[in-house]
Amino acid sequence: MRLLTGSDVLKHNFNSSVITIGNFDGVHRGHVELFRQVKAASAQRGLPSVVVTFDPHPLAVLAPEAAPPLITTFSQKAALIAETGVDCLAVIEFTPEFSRMPAEAFVREILVGFLGMRHIIIGHDYAFGKDRQGNRETLERLGKECGFTLEDIDPVGEGGAIFSSSLARRLISGGDMPAAAGILGRYHVISGTVVHGREIGHTLGFPTANIATRNELVPPDGVYAVMVAVDGHFLKGACNIGNNPTFEGGGNTIEVFLLDFSGQLYDREITVYFVQRLRGEAKFPDAESLVRAIQQDVATTRTILASVDGDLIKPLPCPEQSGE
Repeated sequence: MRLLTGSDVLKHNFNSSVITIGNFDGVHRGHVELFRQVKAASAQRGLPSVVVTFDPHPLAVLAPEAAPPLITTFSQKAALIAETGVDCLAVIEFTPEFSRMPAEAFVREILVGFLGMRHIIIGHDYAFGKDRQGNRETLERLGKECGFTLEDIDPVGEGGAIFSSSLARRLISGGDMPAAAGILGRYHVISGTVVHGREIGHTLGFPTANIATRNELVPPDGVYAVMVAVDGHFLKGACNIGNNPTFEGGGNTIEVFLLDFSGQLYDREITVYFVQRLRGEAKFPDAESLVRAIQQDVATTRTILASVDGDLIKPLPCPEQSGE
């Protein structure tokens, strides 16, 4: 997949293309279906398929207090989009200046002028541009003037639920990881660097990797069965998120105990895939009670991960990029 960022977007990149546009946070199953249709339309026309997105999220610029915690980092989003097989991802830097660009100018100058749009597929009720003035009617009118066609797709869902980033966020924030995976089409993932912690797990006989993550959307406090990618290898683990109340913890941490693993992980990049929440965080009367609870958590984790769905482990880990 070709990646266009920064000033490279504002060049004559394609003579003709099939485009879709959106934020695509989480790259859930609805987004994947949209990309599938873009690929089909591009193959039918013999044109490249182009996904146009924004970074940072527009609300992070226009109304930071209302901006949602993002499901994916930029690198994770790009990797998930690349896995769908589209030809190009064009990332437009969203700035206060860009936010004032009228929808019509955006279509004429960027989508048609620089990206060669000849056909566009949008999600149901999608709007864009200054004051969200760009909509289906705008595109239909401009299509006649600029020589492109328009197609919109109906909402995509299952079991009465429409796939959406906001629904995925609510499920992740509520700790319902299997339901979130049903929306995302994958396990929710965070990645980060292993850093030094308080070494509590080591003193209890369960050494953990303490993770400093760039991901904004972290599941709620509790214990989780997880899969962990370390240097391209997948390991089973139990993850605790919280402030270690048994030991008067303080700040929240994300700690992973890797099953059947021994080795040094400090300063290494790891990726954690959340399969299922076992329980909420609890304060135990003493260290012995906590050890017994951890032993039970590990046993439960082994049972859950014995039937883990490998198809839901994506994106494959890749180096993170700065500037997210």
